[in-house]
Amino acid sequence: MAVDLLYSLFVLKPFLQTFVPRRDVVELVLPRRTFDDVILPAGTRRAIEQALVQIDKHRLIFEEWGLGERHSTGTALAFHFAGPPGTGKTICAEAVAHALGRRLLRVRYSEMESAFVGESGKNVVAAFRQAREHDAVLFFDEADSIASRRFAALAQGYEREANLVVNVLLSELERYPGIVIFATNLAANFDPAFERRVRTHILFELPEAPEREKIWRAQIHPEKTPLSGDVDFRALAREYPVSGGDIQNAVLKAAQAAAAEKGNDRSKSIAQRHFVAGVEAVLAGKRTMRQSVFDTEADPVTGWGPPGAPRETGRGREAAGHLGNALSAAGGGRAPRWAVALAAALALAAAAAAGWAVAASHLIR
Repeated sequence: MAVDLLYSLFVLKPFLQTFVPRRDVVELVLPRRTFDDVILPAGTRRAIEQALVQIDKHRLIFEEWGLGERHSTGTALAFHFAGPPGTGKTICAEAVAHALGRRLLRVRYSEMESAFVGESGKNVVAAFRQAREHDAVLFFDEADSIASRRFAALAQGYEREANLVVNVLLSELERYPGIVIFATNLAANFDPAFERRVRTHILFELPEAPEREKIWRAQIHPEKTPLSGDVDFRALAREYPVSGGDIQNAVLKAAQAAAAEKGNDRSKSIAQRHFVAGVEAVLAGKRTMRQSVFDTEADPVTGWGPPGAPRETGRGREAAGHLGNALSAAGGGRAPRWAVALAAALALAAAAAAGWAVAASHLIR
């Protein structure tokens, strides 16, 4: 009985999953948002329009003009949307599918990675297979996490597995006749082999002040959202160079702050101070996530330290601070930067070891 159970769990189930794509790996979406729902810089919008022309004329080029007979592979309409978070890449992918009258098949990278050797590559194949069946636009969000640069030296098993996934993805892309969209936040991590296989690379830049003002206004319901008379979206757009996603979060924070104030709900409204507090809270969160132990000075808007400064986690930063203080006390002064960096590395290693110990204790139980 035990042998049969182990066989079913570790042999039969993974084998059957190769023929049926996991439901949690891909998500078939009926697109509802259009290009009217996203505000883009003029250069990005022109690039999107050119991409739609390529899709529209694909049949003319490869069938009527005969180029498909000369180029049997690599005919996929693959597009790469690259840019910082919150610049409209996901909305544009949905808008492309809506414009074509197709559904959007979104790939979930967090679920595509599997603990079983070779399973991640099979999930990639299953995603392409399902996109063919539904004639859907295949959308790989955060593609740099799985299509990252391949390892040159294969010392560990996970390195071979990561290279295998990229190889499978490249192979499927060569044979796929449909539309594929890759969205990346860190385009530098994208494997160079995709540069040739991707038809068009589109850069999603942060919006300028005129676009930011439109984004601020688009977040507000024109009839239902109560605004105070001092609200000035042009001033907000001019003072805070943030992304569209940041503006959305700032508006929601402002609405929450205004709604939480004392008084009758019917008399409440969102004032300029609420919007300022909201965007300041968003920027404070960015500074918290992007601080560096190497440089205490950071950009007041983005929160980044000088270019090239390494980043570390909040837990490591806190532990490094304690160790740095101890080093300072022992040395009679401020600890040098290399000592603080060493302390941070040791703290992170200790935290990782503690995590493995906790996991092992649960397994033993």
